[in-house]
Amino acid sequence: MQRIDRKEYMDRLCTFRDKQIIKVVTGVRRCGKSTLLEIYRDHLLQSGVEERQILSVNLEDYDFYDLREPKNLHTYIKDRLCPDCMNYVFIDEVQHCKDFARVADSLYIKSNVDLYLTGANANMLSSEIATVLSGRYVEISMLPLSFKEYVDGLGDKTEISKKFTTYLQNGSFPYALALHEQKNALRDYMDGIYNSIVIKDVSARHKITDTLMLESIVRFLFDNIGNPLSTKKIADTMTSNGRKIDVRTVERYISALTQSFILYRAQRYNIKGKQYLKTQEKYYAVDIGLRYYLLGYSDADIGHILENVIYLELLRRGFDVYVGKVDALEVDFVAMQGSRKIYFQVAATVRSADTLQRELSPLQKISDHYPKFILTLDDDPEADYDGIRRVNALDWLLGNIE
Repeated sequence: MQRIDRKEYMDRLCTFRDKQIIKVVTGVRRCGKSTLLEIYRDHLLQSGVEERQILSVNLEDYDFYDLREPKNLHTYIKDRLCPDCMNYVFIDEVQHCKDFARVADSLYIKSNVDLYLTGANANMLSSEIATVLSGRYVEISMLPLSFKEYVDGLGDKTEISKKFTTYLQNGSFPYALALHEQKNALRDYMDGIYNSIVIKDVSARHKITDTLMLESIVRFLFDNIGNPLSTKKIADTMTSNGRKIDVRTVERYISALTQSFILYRAQRYNIKGKQYLKTQEKYYAVDIGLRYYLLGYSDADIGHILENVIYLELLRRGFDVYVGKVDALEVDFVAMQGSRKIYFQVAATVRSADTLQRELSPLQKISDHYPKFILTLDDDPEADYDGIRRVNALDWLLGNIE
């Protein structure tokens, strides 16, 4: 398997190189954060930076265990800085240092330090940490491989539909690409990812002792991706299945899952009223392969699976993504980026007239002139319905659609 350069993330790192701002790369475990920094360090060396200018620490490496103490970490780095040139300092899995924000702040104020951090938990940038580093960092949110990156990694652009099926079933974590023809090894790999995230990241960090209930919540949410949900509905469903749980505990578990990037929450947005709504949110999994690992391939709603993939791709492309409400109808996604706005409907197929009209109706009710798309798996020529474009979702995912 060839190394995948993760161009979008590399471009952002290069944009902020030598700028007095801390670069923080966040994302789920095994999504490629450490490899991204390896690629970036190679880029630095190729651009003329010397080895002595680069200092790397991985706080998950037992060799650096003592550096989880902030004083030790700060001293270790400070003693190794070159005084006569720029130093590129990389700290992997920085959340293991309990007061890393003050260490980062101390390094930030040095004119000869360009600082890069990675972390696998969203709360590392919350509350007091954000206060200490307020205005001093940029977050680069990283996801597992996009479908385009997956295809590029295989080095073969034939049989795209078949590759998409494999992408869904095997998962988008980078190393899954190397194991795509080794089913048993791939399942062991996915098992390791799931257990390290749910048991290590979620249960241990958030002090959740009822791991069976946590896993039940994960399974329920993975089984209901793309469905509007309330915490009360989740609690009621768990209770009716014989696992009594209250709404507050459900909220705590979901918060832990979103902070560990295993789950993403899409808030609803009233398109006509331009208001954010706080009810009936939707949830999406960080990786469809994990969903298949937990639930199997049967009874999977391919429309919701595709919706999940499109949602993550919009995040990769830098959009804030909401579920749209227009009167009593729903628009799958309202994607916003500064002054840009794009509306999306997602469906496995719209070859029947009734299905096509159902997907068109919400978009037809929107009076503004922002772009509107219907993305489907139909391998048909692109069509236009009074400004609403129906295009092939795989072409869109591969970047072939403007």
